[in-house]
Amino acid sequence: MIRLRIAMTAAAVVTIAAALLGIGVRATDGGHAAVDEPQYLLTAISLWEDRNLDISDEIADRRYRDFFDAELPVQTRALADGRQLSPHDPLLPLILAAPVGLLGWVGAKFTLSSLAGALAALLVWVAVRRFEVPITVAGIGTALAGASAPLAVYGQQVYPEIPAALALLVGIALTTGRLRPHTLIALVVALNALPWLGAKYLPVAAALAVVALVRLAHERRRAAVWLAASLALSGVVYLVAHRLLWGGWTVSATGDHFVQTGEFSVIGVEPDYVGRSLRLVALLSDRAYGLVAWQPAWLLAVPAVGALVALRGRATPGFVRAAALAPLLAGWTVATWWALTMHGFWWPGRQVVAVLPIAALVVLWWVGRIVPWLQPVAAALGLIGVAHYAALLVDGWAGHVTWVVSFDGVQDPLYQILRPLFPDYREQGPGFWPLHLAWTVIILVLLWLGARSVRRRSEPAVSRSTERILVP
Repeated sequence: MIRLRIAMTAAAVVTIAAALLGIGVRATDGGHAAVDEPQYLLTAISLWEDRNLDISDEIADRRYRDFFDAELPVQTRALADGRQLSPHDPLLPLILAAPVGLLGWVGAKFTLSSLAGALAALLVWVAVRRFEVPITVAGIGTALAGASAPLAVYGQQVYPEIPAALALLVGIALTTGRLRPHTLIALVVALNALPWLGAKYLPVAAALAVVALVRLAHERRRAAVWLAASLALSGVVYLVAHRLLWGGWTVSATGDHFVQTGEFSVIGVEPDYVGRSLRLVALLSDRAYGLVAWQPAWLLAVPAVGALVALRGRATPGFVRAAALAPLLAGWTVATWWALTMHGFWWPGRQVVAVLPIAALVVLWWVGRIVPWLQPVAAALGLIGVAHYAALLVDGWAGHVTWVVSFDGVQDPLYQILRPLFPDYREQGPGFWPLHLAWTVIILVLLWLGARSVRRRSEPAVSRSTERILVP
């Protein structure tokens, strides 16, 4: 228990430090908080000072000048009574209201860094207690993930990604433990937090809710009915509140960009779902916006997922595997087909940050228990990602790059040497399709190798103490 606490603390400290170091880098040339960040901060200011969501007076008074030097891009439309509500869900501003009111925009970033540390500590705990990952592997692996992009970047960017990841991981920890009455109440709170942080997290919350309901249906049917009723009531409250406050079913109803096309055009007016299917690979392999370009260790998530899908046996119960796989696949699906674009004005990986700790969890399980001989390779790949992040910090502090603009021009020799190996999904110029097909083959082969790693061997036997933890 002491070793586990040390590992949790160490991972949290490393993650918090990495995130705090990023505060000194500007979001864009226009300010330390930019794009959607000012909207969250202005709403937090309004909640702290006015006790409401109306940011019309904050915009009129240019309160954003504390963290954004230029004129604020228009995102809101004035309602009939003159109010302006940001087209972003309110839970993040509610979390940040007191820190912003007391310490300004830096307080918001400190708070998010602290939440990133809590996420890291919980990830170590879930890996060890639910997936039987060796403590050393869980601690070092989590620290490497927390000290590299994109988790380190969003550990201080004012977006709901890290709070959503924390709520989701709390939900997984609860779903895979003993489902007692107080546990179910906490699970309802965690699942409800996700859509209130952002509508895009609703499918992820629903996927985990289905896992919990299926498990309860086999074990405690009355509790399953209670959970289903509670979630249904929460959904009604969510819809009614949005209808009354924002005038639509989502916060996008108050967005200036959606006046003509409607709130659901936030996913696109005429979505090209076939074209978006390229993101299944691009989210990993894109030259500038892919995960692997900035942290090569994320590539290990592919064989790890293949192994967890193919796994059979009692050592890791089916509901534990489902609690990891279902929301991870739901989150990847949303980023692939729901998101308007993956090449937005944000740091790469934003659309999947909420489920990346699950990907890290699966990697830790695979490397820690199934293929322990791969641990040195995994650590080396992770260190490359940390080095990439360090280079970004150096260039960012010097003002050469920002988190949103020109980051791919970082003076990082290794990143620049490897860039040609990744396809550019924005330009899709000469040589794009061979690179895309090559990466598609690589991913398919890695999935097969991951599945093969568990088909010809038995999973390590679970100890009696662990069996008591995993199986209620």
